[in-house]
Amino acid sequence: MLFKGQTLSVTLDDNGIGHFVFDAAGSVNKFDQQTIQECRDAAKAINADDTIKGVVFKTAKNAFIVGADITEFLETFKNDEATLVTWVKASSDMFDAIEDIKVPTVTAIRGFALGGGFELCLATDMRIADATAQVGLPENNLGLIPGFGGTVRLPRIIGPDNALEWITSARPKSPKDALKMGAIDAVTSSENLDAAALSMLNSAIAGKLDWQAKRQQKLDPIKFNATELENAVLVAKTMVMAKAGKHYPAPVAAVDSVYESAGMHRDDAMRVENKYFAKLAKTNAATAMIGNFLNDQYVKGLAKKAAKGVTKPLNKAAVLGAGIMGGGIAYQSASKGTPIVMKDINQGALDQGLAEATKILDKKLSRGHTTGAKMANVLNNIIPTLNNESLADVDFVIEAVVENPKVKGAVLAETETHVGSDTILTSNTSTISINLLAKSLARPENFCGMHFFNPVPRMPLVEIIRGEKTSDETIASTVAYAAKMGKTPIVVNDCPGFFVNRVLFPYFAGFSLLLNDGANFVDVDKVMEREFGWPMGPAMLLDVVGIDTADHCTDVMSDGFPTRMPKLNNDPVTALYKENRYGQKNGKGFYDHTLDKRGKPKKDVNPETMELLKAAAPSNQKFDKLEVINRLMIPMVNETIRCLEEGIVASPAEADLALLYGVGFPPFRGGIFRFVDTMGLAEFVAEADKYAALGEIYQVTDKTREMAKSNQTFYSTYGAK
Repeated sequence: MLFKGQTLSVTLDDNGIGHFVFDAAGSVNKFDQQTIQECRDAAKAINADDTIKGVVFKTAKNAFIVGADITEFLETFKNDEATLVTWVKASSDMFDAIEDIKVPTVTAIRGFALGGGFELCLATDMRIADATAQVGLPENNLGLIPGFGGTVRLPRIIGPDNALEWITSARPKSPKDALKMGAIDAVTSSENLDAAALSMLNSAIAGKLDWQAKRQQKLDPIKFNATELENAVLVAKTMVMAKAGKHYPAPVAAVDSVYESAGMHRDDAMRVENKYFAKLAKTNAATAMIGNFLNDQYVKGLAKKAAKGVTKPLNKAAVLGAGIMGGGIAYQSASKGTPIVMKDINQGALDQGLAEATKILDKKLSRGHTTGAKMANVLNNIIPTLNNESLADVDFVIEAVVENPKVKGAVLAETETHVGSDTILTSNTSTISINLLAKSLARPENFCGMHFFNPVPRMPLVEIIRGEKTSDETIASTVAYAAKMGKTPIVVNDCPGFFVNRVLFPYFAGFSLLLNDGANFVDVDKVMEREFGWPMGPAMLLDVVGIDTADHCTDVMSDGFPTRMPKLNNDPVTALYKENRYGQKNGKGFYDHTLDKRGKPKKDVNPETMELLKAAAPSNQKFDKLEVINRLMIPMVNETIRCLEEGIVASPAEADLALLYGVGFPPFRGGIFRFVDTMGLAEFVAEADKYAALGEIYQVTDKTREMAKSNQTFYSTYGAK
């Protein structure tokens, strides 16, 4: 044994080969400070041994190394920039030490090798992967660039143009793609990986592979001439700005780091990378996006904990109501391995539901994301039926019929008589009280809400709504099933609009009030998209949601919160609804919706619409960008805070993730609570007070005002509960 640590070990076999094995406690290997220090010590031990001939790096787990330990980041990044440069250099020096080991090195890549995990692979002389491998540098997804040599080594191995595409896209690569680019040297089967890695290493030891040349290539400047390099940088920056935009500094920093260090030796190039990494670590975008990742891990942890507490296995499900929504739910369940009965009273609806599932699968097949056999298996897991008898053996039911409390109540009550006494019933509703629907049932403890977002296959969030009589077992089973379906479940308590719609409709109310005061909806959309960062502005979002649906939801919210969210007498949304302008679903709302020559959706402003809206939205005033943002966002922030104070949502982490996954809240802002914590509560209260006269939705709560006075933040005060 050359070295033995808590997370890794190095043994020397009879042939002089060092086996550098990562095997941390827990399910995965990752680069925390303990592992980085042990790698330093192990490299020293290897170099001190006179008998060693080569080293193979590998894992004792199903994955190599999933990346850095991100849980250490937010606290570490509170240090000043100079301290962070020193910190990241100390870590990246270890990777240089691995690269400088006196004998040839090869990495056997099994499963994930991401971020720091892949950067370690790049530090070794050669790399071989099995068919399960996924390699890449996803740091841009955290608002960062690779910090352990990724922007230095990858461009020298595969060229700066290819490397910048890898880094700025942040997408992992398959072994086939990595081999084609030259990022790895060979691909083999999982059972042959260790033997193939040893064979490659022995070839290097015997002089059949020039490992010194491979290493030297990574130490020298990039072998691109100035024109080629500038072209690569220009293309990369153009793509970055088109996709990421001005709110995401990390992709641009990656390009700058590669360009600035291209003509340098490795040691100087690493100092450039260290500088850019530390600079990005201090940005609000990095704080937000790291927070998003940690929130996602927290919520996934809650789902895993719930799954462990489920006593009855879920072998078969059912969805009531076919059509597009039912078909999407059926597809999602069947594609993740749970057979599902799709029940309707109309054969045409069943046909539409099956067609929806088939359409989703056809698209995946055409893109090479599934096979014909897998597609057939998914469709075979969907059992269409017109009769209730097919529900007798299901363990879980999702009711997804028309959004009408009487219809839903009747369907649920009838279904309850055809299923087992311990079958869980859920309602996919966006507005109807779970407590109200529960009154239709003999076993309300087995019932809760399960609000999917449309389109089901693409939207990751599912709101799980707890009613007054819902049992913990029902919630745990529903959370576990949602997670099994590949969704992110957030548990909330029952109230009008639940959580997501409850906080979204004050945002829409602020929009309507702004239009009443003369703002142009096109200008508002541009500000909220380009300046605040929403994927679409409020007018376009209303068209996507459906003007008819939005008008109905406004009534629900008005009934639930009559003083705070009263129905406006002159609501532009209602004006469009009365003229049968429902948005995308019938091609006309705030915008006219058509297809371009390539069959892609496009939107246009119709002068007739502007004329129609003139009474409710005169469009005769110009507003400052900050005022537009404040008048829409302050109501959303206030309502989100109220939901936390009232216990509708349990933690800032769950609230922020729900908005990120449910309505596309800008990732670089991190969610409402991260947004306000970054701004500072005192500043938020001061801005909100400027608009308090506009109505209750602009007025902050007493507790918010108290927190502002004592310089508190939501994440430190509430944490994750």
